[in-house]
Amino acid sequence: MAGQAASPVVNSRQELIEYLESGCKPADQWRLGTEHEKFGFTRSNLRPLPYEGPAGIEAVLTGLASQFGWQPQAENGKVIALLDDTGASITLEPGGQLELSGALLEDIHMTCREVSTHLQQVKTVAEPLDVAFLGMGFQPKWRREDIPWMPKDRYRIMRAYMPTVGSMGLDMMTRTCTVQVNLDFGSEADMIKKFRTSLALQPIATALFANSPFYEGTDSGFVSYRSHVWEDTDPDRTGMLPWVFSGAMGFEKYVDYMLDVPMYFVYRDGQYLDASGQSFRDFLAGKLPALPGELPRLKDWEDHLTTAFPEVRLKRFLEMRGADGGPWRRLCALPALWAGLLYHPASLDAAWDLAADWSMEERQQLRRDAAQLGLRASVRGRSVQSLAQEVLEIAREGLKARNRLDGSGANETGFLAPLQDSADSGLTPADRKLRLFKEQWKGDLRPLFEDFAY
Repeated sequence: MAGQAASPVVNSRQELIEYLESGCKPADQWRLGTEHEKFGFTRSNLRPLPYEGPAGIEAVLTGLASQFGWQPQAENGKVIALLDDTGASITLEPGGQLELSGALLEDIHMTCREVSTHLQQVKTVAEPLDVAFLGMGFQPKWRREDIPWMPKDRYRIMRAYMPTVGSMGLDMMTRTCTVQVNLDFGSEADMIKKFRTSLALQPIATALFANSPFYEGTDSGFVSYRSHVWEDTDPDRTGMLPWVFSGAMGFEKYVDYMLDVPMYFVYRDGQYLDASGQSFRDFLAGKLPALPGELPRLKDWEDHLTTAFPEVRLKRFLEMRGADGGPWRRLCALPALWAGLLYHPASLDAAWDLAADWSMEERQQLRRDAAQLGLRASVRGRSVQSLAQEVLEIAREGLKARNRLDGSGANETGFLAPLQDSADSGLTPADRKLRLFKEQWKGDLRPLFEDFAY
């Protein structure tokens, strides 16, 4: 892992603002970066994968490196990530969830090819090990105590800090998986509009992608237990960010928010130093207890930006963070949904009009209700199912206007099909799995692992 030494020293808050502002790009340079996580398990006993051993996560990583040319990245002598020459990476979440962070691509056709290639590579390596991977939002069967921790120092620091600020932080770290897409903006005004629109509509995505109905082998009472977990992870760094909808919103406002998000760590000389609960404001003044007298480097700010987990996150791009992990077609559907809504001006206007006058109380309640009820939730007397149908129509128009065609001349609208099926039927993936669990599987989750593995 590269050290911070080559990164420039930050001397002022203004430099942090300028860093975010440097993400502004003209529309012809906007790209899509799709990320997804998945749970590994041993087929014979369905148990989560340890790091070490002949059929562990380390073996999967080294197999991907040796068979498909990924470049291993080590920490303390252990492989913890893989890189390739496209800019994509494969990394580990704390409980061994395997994450693909895809390259920056021009359209959903390319994204879906990337996802398909990745899943095929993983399957090629995993099958001889009697290992498979499952796309769900929350680990359906195993207790937190059953999940092995991965050997990454930053997770050691977070593991100690999380229980001091919420009851579900360790569950978030070890037992959740998501699919996300990163999108660009053209200006500060464009960023603000996209941030507000996507944050307001994130519960609609949560409902459409709801795919975590199980908790330790039983019905959790939620269609997205993953989303519920975020409600009590750490209030300092999660949630719906009410101030995003205020007139003061901008790069400066987000910087002030991040300066007040408590730190986790500082990376120096190949080591993570525990700075949990300390202030980046103090760091900027040379008064960080973990590094007294030192000023932050720009890489420290980049690291710190990754330690906030709101429903939409700002870096030099915007991250959509509201969806459960799921099957291959839905990994392609998420970037299609948000590109359709946010990358076409008329669609962005129409999407914002849907939610512009909701109160903050309604936004917060909708987020909670979407986790529990999915498409059966409502806001202002209107069902989320109905809203989802309208959101998908807006996204479809946006994708038509983008007019990004594959080799056969098809545009990107086909990638919305699994979401349209949910919106029309009123059944989320979680609803369908719960029905199978109760009617066909007779309360046994083994068929879930057998039938829904990649």
